[in-house]
Amino acid sequence: MSNCQKETITIIYYSDASLELEHLVCQLEKAESGRVVIPDELKQGKSIIAVCHGEVNILNKAGERIIPHVLVTSTQPQLIK
Repeated sequence: MSNCQKETITIIYYSDASLELEHLVCQLEKAESGRVVIPDELKQGKSIIAVCHGEVNILNKAGERIIPHVLVTSTQPQLIK
């Protein structure tokens, strides 16, 4: 790429090795069209869900606060806060 402009982006993805939603902040080169070019080696082993402009602070990922954690004992379940 001749112009070599870079942009900070956040990639939100699922890893092929896990069901946990993950994210990665990086600086990548932009093509002449203005679109960010994600290298093939960065795509390897990932299902990319979204590419966001800038550094995104993820407050809650899918399912993190939907179901409360419950401690199951031999007597009665107790909600863990």
